Amino acid sequence: MTSGPTVVCSAPGKLFVAGEYAVVEPGVPAVLVAVDREITVTATRTDGADVVISSDLVPRAVTWRWRDGRLHAAGTSDGDGDGARGGLAHVVSAVETVRGLLAERGLPLPGLEISISSRLHDNGRKYGLGSSGAVTVATIDALTSLCGTDLSLDARYRLAVISSAGIDPKGSGGDLAASTWGGWIAYQAPDRAFVLDLTRRHGIGEALRTPWPGFMVRRLPAPRGLTLEVGWTGSPASTTSLVSGLHRRTWRGTASHRAFVETSTDFVRASITALEDGDGQSLLRQIRRARQELDRLDDEVGLGIFTPELTALCAAAETVGGAAKPSGAGGGDCGIALLDAGATHDISHVRQRWATAGVLSLPVRPAPEGIEE
Repeated sequence: MTSGPTVVCSAPGKLFVAGEYAVVEPGVPAVLVAVDREITVTATRTDGADVVISSDLVPRAVTWRWRDGRLHAAGTSDGDGDGARGGLAHVVSAVETVRGLLAERGLPLPGLEISISSRLHDNGRKYGLGSSGAVTVATIDALTSLCGTDLSLDARYRLAVISSAGIDPKGSGGDLAASTWGGWIAYQAPDRAFVLDLTRRHGIGEALRTPWPGFMVRRLPAPRGLTLEVGWTGSPASTTSLVSGLHRRTWRGTASHRAFVETSTDFVRASITALEDGDGQSLLRQIRRARQELDRLDDEVGLGIFTPELTALCAAAETVGGAAKPSGAGGGDCGIALLDAGATHDISHVRQRWATAGVLSLPVRPAPEGIEE
């Protein structure tokens, strides 16, 4: 197989600072931060039409072939090839979405070799830093760049949402926004049902141009005088399973659900104001409110958001005047703490208490903002 031009693109992982669970509702705000660990996608043009995908998270490269606008793993006999997608599902969907956009513009998608490497995992176990979102954004960036399609950050995010919503329509897309814009962001999810219907009816190009109900993203300044500490519990968790579990409990639409969304909206908006005003103490108060509300939700619905390790992580930070909470769906993965940046003794004390509780302090920092092309 003859190789041609190559493009390498990376996208950062993310952490939820406040607003998880409520953010799945269109127009409900959250605060996220991109982190300086990333997924890197290398895309190379080849002759022919096949797409060969390899990753450090799957045992071997898989060759994919086009049929009726979708990719099917070579040698599979299942009707649509979905059974072979496994850990490559988000990459495959991103390739199909980019091909759809190119087809609308009368352009072909070349044969491809795609290689993925991840710093969002540990020996194959995910840290809970938004690897699905990061690999989707990085794949879309690499392919559109390789094919000479110049897209704004907004258009790249929208392509990522279209790609991901077909796999998990309950996902908020906050990970995609953080991986696209970088830095600290305020985010509101679009109505994904509207997006998917618009795409089916009018095409991907129209979906990139049309306003999306509920959607908002804007950059925020980093917190003043505070440092972000991240602890990993060593227990991977599934955001999709936890969010789906919440919906299966017929909780959505109840008075409790409405109260949760209202409270979350209040402390997220207050967190945004605190970040914009540089008011670290106010931000700490809102993060504590966020933890308390997640704790209340967990007690009421029984999702298992708080594990013993995450509870210990929060307690350690609060003993030194900081604030901490699970980041994302909980049930394992990561927690975050905001601590006085100048209190080095307190920071060391928290890390030591985390280690005693079986929580690994991750050396991650906020990632820089993405650059508009």
